[in-house]
Amino acid sequence: MKRVSSVTVRKRIIAVFLIGLLFFTVIDVRLGYVQFVIGDELMDLADESWSRDITFEPERGKILDKRGEVLAENVSAPSVIVVPKQVENPQDTASKIADILNISEHDAYDYVTKDAVYTRVHPEGRKISEEQEEAFRTLNLEGIYLAKDSKRHYPFDDYLSHVLGFAGIDNQGLMGLEHFYNDQLSGEEGNLSFYSDAKGKELEQIADDYTAPEDGLNLKTTIDSKVQTIMERELDLAVSQYNPDGAMAIAVDPDTGGVLGMATRPNFDPENYQNVDPEIYDRNLPIWSTYEPGSTFKIITLAAALEENQVDLEEDEFHDDGDISVGGTELHCWKSGGHGHQTYLEVVQNSCNPGFVQLGTELGEEKLFSYIDDFGFGKKTGIDLRGEGNGILFEPENIGPVELATTSFGQGVSVTPIQQVMAVSAAVNGGKLYEPYIAKEWVNPKTDKVVEEIEPTLKENIISESTSEEIRYALESVVAEGTGRPAYVDGYRVGGKTGTAQKVGPDGNYMADNYVVSFMGFAPADDPEIVVYVAVDNPKNTVQFGGVVTAPIVGTIIGDSLRAMGVEPREGGPEKEYTWPEQPKVEVPDLIGLRKNELTEYQTNLSIETSGSGDYIIDQAPSPGTKVEQGEKIRIYLSEENSS
Repeated sequence: MKRVSSVTVRKRIIAVFLIGLLFFTVIDVRLGYVQFVIGDELMDLADESWSRDITFEPERGKILDKRGEVLAENVSAPSVIVVPKQVENPQDTASKIADILNISEHDAYDYVTKDAVYTRVHPEGRKISEEQEEAFRTLNLEGIYLAKDSKRHYPFDDYLSHVLGFAGIDNQGLMGLEHFYNDQLSGEEGNLSFYSDAKGKELEQIADDYTAPEDGLNLKTTIDSKVQTIMERELDLAVSQYNPDGAMAIAVDPDTGGVLGMATRPNFDPENYQNVDPEIYDRNLPIWSTYEPGSTFKIITLAAALEENQVDLEEDEFHDDGDISVGGTELHCWKSGGHGHQTYLEVVQNSCNPGFVQLGTELGEEKLFSYIDDFGFGKKTGIDLRGEGNGILFEPENIGPVELATTSFGQGVSVTPIQQVMAVSAAVNGGKLYEPYIAKEWVNPKTDKVVEEIEPTLKENIISESTSEEIRYALESVVAEGTGRPAYVDGYRVGGKTGTAQKVGPDGNYMADNYVVSFMGFAPADDPEIVVYVAVDNPKNTVQFGGVVTAPIVGTIIGDSLRAMGVEPREGGPEKEYTWPEQPKVEVPDLIGLRKNELTEYQTNLSIETSGSGDYIIDQAPSPGTKVEQGEKIRIYLSEENSS
C-alpha cells in the first residue's frame, strides 16, 4: 500500500478548501447580486406572477350649466366580472348567470371556464340594471364580482343633445363636449389586486390591495338652462308649425363669447344615440352647416361703411327703383319696384339690396373683404366643439364687380351660424371679436373647488365704439320700424336683422321656393346682454321671409330669456311702427279707487271682467302700465268700501 505524505494531504486539503471557498464566494456574489442588484425587479416579476388585478372605472365628471344645474351625470350601473379559477361549480354558476343576464347557458359557461385571470361579461354584463344587480348580490356566487360602474344620464333628455354629445359603453366621450373634453371628464382607473396560486385560487392569507379610481372633473359651462329651455320650446313649435327641413338656434353673451344656448332640429336622445341615424347626431347645425347668409350679412357691410366714414345714415340718401346694374348684370331688390327715395337708415330698415350694393361698391374689394376677414369669416371660430365648418369666400383672383356687389348683401358667400353670431356680437358690443366657448370652469367633484377657470379670449378690436353705437341704433330701428318688427318686445329695446337666403341645389343652381330664413337679434339694444340667431330651413306652407317666420321666434326667445336672466325692462328706444292689419297695444290704466260706473270710457279698447260685489275697485290684473293687445280681458275686484 502506497503511503501518502503529509505534505500531499495538506495540499489536497488546501485545494478542497480553496475550491469550497471559491464555490461559496460565487454563491455569495450571486446572492448579493440577486438581493441588491436585481432584487426589486425579481420581486416585481414575482408579484406580477402571483397577483391578479381587476380594474375599476372612475366616475365620469358631471356637466353643469352656469348656475350648477346638472346637464349630464352618472347613474349606478355595475358590470359583471368573472374570475374562472374561483368558480367551484361552473355548470350551476353558468345557469344562474344566463338566467339573470338573459344570455344562453353555452355563452355563460364559456365565461366561467375561460382560460383567463378574469373576464368581463360583454356586452350583456356591462352596466346592468338595478334588478340584475340585486339578483347577483342575493346569490353571492363564488368567482362572480360586481365591479363599480356607471352609465351616462342626461336629465333634460334630448335638450342640448348636439352640444353635450354622448359617451359609449366604456364611458368614452364620442361626441360633443363629452368627446372634446374626454380626458378631463374621464378621470383615472382604479384596481383591486389580489394574490392567487398557480391554479388561480385566491390566497386569503395575503391582504388584497385596492387603489381607488380618481374621478373626472366636473365641467361647469356657460350654458344657461333657462335660455336653453326657451330656445328648445320655440324650435319645437317652429318645427310643428312649418315642417322645415331643419332648424337651429344659438344664443351668446356678446361681452364674453360664452354660449348661453344652442339647439338643432332634428335632435336626438343621447342615451339612445344608437337608434338614430348618424347624420342626425353628427351634424350640430350652428357650427357645422354652411350656407349663404342673406341679409343678416348686411350688418358687416354696414359696419365697414360706417367705420370707413363712407356713409351718414341720416344725411346720405339712395333711390331704389328695384334693381341696380353692376358689370352688365342686373341685381334686384326683394321688393318689386323698389323702395323709392330713402335715407341710408331706411335702406337698412328696408333691407334694400341695391342700397347695400352701392355701399359695397363704394368701399371697394380690398376694404370690404378686409373687414369680412377681420370679422372672422372664412375660418373656424375656435369654439370648443368638434366638426366646425370654415365657410366659403371668393378667392381674391375671382372677385369682380358682380362678386363684390353680391357679397355686400350676403349672396355668393357661404358662412356658418356661429361665425355670424360672433361677428354680429362684435358689431354691437363695441367692436370686440371674441372666441366662442362653452367650458367655463373645471371643478373638483369631492371638494367643489374650482381647479381651473377659462377666461374669455379676445381676438381683436375691429371697429370703434362709436361705429358700434351707430350699428345698434340702426338695427334697433329695423325692429321698431323696418322688416324686423315681428321681433319687437314690449319693455325691452331689441335690435336685429332679417335674412332670407335662396338655397343652392346639387347642380349648383338656386332652388325654386327653397330658402333658409333667419333672424339675428340682440337686446337690450343700448347695452346688449344676449345675441340670438335662429334659422329655419325651407319652412312649408308660409311666405319664406325671415321677417315672417324667424323674427317672431327670436323676439319671443329674447323677451323670455331676458326675463329669465333677471334683466329689467328699460325705456328709451323707438316706439314700434304698426302697419295694417297690426294694431298697437294699449297700456292698462290704473283703475284702483274708481267707482264701477266710471269704467265706461275704458271699455273701448279693453274687455273688463269683474269679481266680487260693490261699487269700488280695490284691485286689478294685469297691473297698471302693462301693455296688452286691444280687446284683451282685464279683471277687476270690487268691494263695498274704497280701500285706496
